[in-house]
Amino acid sequence: MSELTAHHVGVTVDDLERSVAFYRDTLGLPELARFTVGGEAFAKGVGIEGAEASFVHLDGGDVRIELVSYESTGGSPDGTDDEGGAESRLDQAGATHIGLTVDDVVGFYDSLSDDVETISRPQTTESGTTIFFVRDPEGNLVEVLST
Repeated sequence: MSELTAHHVGVTVDDLERSVAFYRDTLGLPELARFTVGGEAFAKGVGIEGAEASFVHLDGGDVRIELVSYESTGGSPDGTDDEGGAESRLDQAGATHIGLTVDDVVGFYDSLSDDVETISRPQTTESGTTIFFVRDPEGNLVEVLST
């Protein structure tokens, strides 16, 4: 049996260009590829009838960050679900986030523009890791850390 290795972390977004701008311009992740996928095999593979999606892969170092926007589906860009549920939180079952390392967490935090939503200032945890979280333009959580 083959061993599994990480290839990408996928984040479904509503506004692909706004999200690409955040991950590329604000977080500094280089864009690797853009492509669109549709057709019967894709729709069956993702379990969504008539699915078509646009993808952008960004270089996250050891793993790609895959931003994907579906033409046939979509969530709310304000972080709520169709029933008006709350934004994702780290203490909720099923919560996800992307973790990105940087040499100088405080310097990176200080370089962010005022319009980037942060959860807190950088904090050094009991384990010695310095962390802070931001939300991308659609409410997805991104952890910036150094060890």
